[in-house]
Amino acid sequence: MIDVDLPPGPGGTAVVRGFAACLSSVTEVALGDLPDPGPELADALGAWRTWLAGRSSGLVPIAEPRRFQWAGWWIAVVDGQALGGGDPLAVVAFGTPPGVVLSPQAPQLLGRATADLPILEAYAVASLDPVLRTAPAGPSLSGSVAGLALAPAAEAPMRLVTTAHARAGQGLDGDRYAVGEGTFSPRGRTRPGYDLTLIAEEVLDELAAAGRPIGFQASRRNVLTRGIDVNALVGRTFRIGDVECAGRRLCEPCSHLERLSGPGVLRPLVNKGGLRVDLLCDGEIRVGDGIRTV
Repeated sequence: MIDVDLPPGPGGTAVVRGFAACLSSVTEVALGDLPDPGPELADALGAWRTWLAGRSSGLVPIAEPRRFQWAGWWIAVVDGQALGGGDPLAVVAFGTPPGVVLSPQAPQLLGRATADLPILEAYAVASLDPVLRTAPAGPSLSGSVAGLALAPAAEAPMRLVTTAHARAGQGLDGDRYAVGEGTFSPRGRTRPGYDLTLIAEEVLDELAAAGRPIGFQASRRNVLTRGIDVNALVGRTFRIGDVECAGRRLCEPCSHLERLSGPGVLRPLVNKGGLRVDLLCDGEIRVGDGIRTV
């Protein structure tokens, strides 16, 4: 995603220009390369759908946007009048539960949960190609454990530890997800990726250097890694010490994390929020343990 400010008028209503800025950011296409949208949003949506179709993508309406849960980009049109303003507002939402990560017309909406916003309509940019392609095997990766943290219950403070016992298919002893009491613990423990979470120390260092510090405990992840590309572990088997793990998907930030850890957390962690992991065997994980792909 790229940052795009609200382009100056003329060239359509404020919401058309705001939506154009959002679409440019989501597709990572320069604003000037988008087709001329027309003066009204309905006309603009038609023009953009045609343009996206030529790139094997679509602009798909979301039936119930306030209840929509998907850890990806989508664009919402918010009722500005209901918020005490006037014109409708276009925003980009991200995460599960989703929050606003780009709001060209009203920056004060950044971080707001979409469930709390009066959304008029919403759209996801989706590929028209349904084929799931096999990713090639990546290179060997290695790093180390720089920190460990547990929370005994949902929304409880994270506690730093030096050693944690991992249980296959459950989580770390003493952590809320090991007993199925995390905020997002799945019913029946049937969904993958809820045993363990990782985040890279380099990401937190990068945010601190940019003036947006987020501590390891504030990230609410279990394992702080050093020296390994966490995102590259998606779909791969690896070991933390002697504990075998499976990287399932990115652990994207959400409006819940923003609420617990303070404003400004959601946006800088997009695509940098860490990794969701399944534990494949029991064992001990310690600070200083090596991390290596199998």
